[in-house]
Amino acid sequence: MESITSVDWLAVIVGAVLSFLLGWLWYSPRLFGVKWAEGVGVDLGSAGDMPVKAMAFQALGTFLFAWVVGVTAAANAFSAFLLIVVAIAVLVYAGGLFAKKSEYAAITESGFVISMAIVMFIVQAVL
Repeated sequence: MESITSVDWLAVIVGAVLSFLLGWLWYSPRLFGVKWAEGVGVDLGSAGDMPVKAMAFQALGTFLFAWVVGVTAAANAFSAFLLIVVAIAVLVYAGGLFAKKSEYAAITESGFVISMAIVMFIVQAVL
């Protein structure tokens, strides 16, 4: 229980915000957005067309993920951190395949989970 109470909340919040912002870049036309959108059958649209409910749940999930990273950092449980990240990435990939998304889209989504974890880990190490 001590690892939950000794979480570096600044690192959790900064990691969540940076990872959320990374998502905007990751799924933008500048990186993987166009081909990902084709693979999931959606149009990227404009900023005004963003699905607010999905964005809210993404923000919540990103914060919860950052909190998990913070707990593993507080507990010095790097192997648990790695196992959690790999498990989530594999489940996201599998979910993409079940949803009949393209291989590219499934890998893009799974890769984003790994990228978020890297950002969150770096923030935990620096702050």
